[in-house]
Amino acid sequence: MSYSSHYLTCAGREIHFTEWGKPTSPVVVAWHGLARTGRDMDELAQHLSSRYRVICPDMIGRGLSQWSPDPVNEYQLAFYARIALELFDGLGIAQAHWVGTSMGGAIGMVAASGLGAHSLKGRIQSLVLNDNAPELAAPAVDRIKAYAGTPPAFDTMVQLEQFFRQVYQPFGWLSDAQWCRLTETSTRRLPNGQVTPHYDPAIAAQFHHHPDDYTNWQHWDALDIPVLCLRGQLSDLVLGETTHEMQTRGPGSRGLLQVIEVPGCGHAPALNVQQQLAWVSGFIEQHGVSTRPAQRERVSVGSHLRKVSN
Repeated sequence: MSYSSHYLTCAGREIHFTEWGKPTSPVVVAWHGLARTGRDMDELAQHLSSRYRVICPDMIGRGLSQWSPDPVNEYQLAFYARIALELFDGLGIAQAHWVGTSMGGAIGMVAASGLGAHSLKGRIQSLVLNDNAPELAAPAVDRIKAYAGTPPAFDTMVQLEQFFRQVYQPFGWLSDAQWCRLTETSTRRLPNGQVTPHYDPAIAAQFHHHPDDYTNWQHWDALDIPVLCLRGQLSDLVLGETTHEMQTRGPGSRGLLQVIEVPGCGHAPALNVQQQLAWVSGFIEQHGVSTRPAQRERVSVGSHLRKVSN
């Protein structure tokens, strides 16, 4: 099934997203990782699109979304949750299932907990954390800070793809065509003609100005919805001891947590192979019963649309 490409003003910033499936179907919001884009969710969105309306945003500072003019205050989870809330309101989404890779999972956790100023508590029906947890291993965070804040530039697309293949090797298996698409959908050209990953290097400021942003046990403890945690078996970011603690707190203590270790992957599984897709879709279907309509009246927040083909 094809997708359409849209833009919506959220928290005063233009946010790009792709939309899959029928507009009347139950909703899944799929949010990407720190330095990635919503196009990482293409395989998952296509897999779900026969039964769900799937929304895959580019977070502010990534992909085709606007870069922040105030990176210190806006590149942080609280502002990302505000964007998510206004995205739900702008698209008329009453309830949705949330699938989040890394940063995308943290945004979902913060928004669903109801503890912040921009709450989606009661509107997020279930939560998939793709190699994300309420506590992240410090050495791995340091590694991410090192490459995210200083993205390299290359003369050719082939060189950039080789870089992506190296740095994202922990994603697990991708076909040659998927590596090519990953590269083409997350590339921007610099004024000197070189190519570089398509995000604002200032996104790394989050780790310096908000050093505890990804320590979220208080949000975890407040969650009362079903959660699936997909931990890359080789992940250096989400440790096994952390998922064990998750099972004793919050949703884990309420019998609402399922943890699956994904073989052959580190941080983070690409959600592009049949087994991973089946885990996610099966979890969503299991928790898909809702007593509230999936859609509600759209709020006019300055959107405009365009259709593209995949």
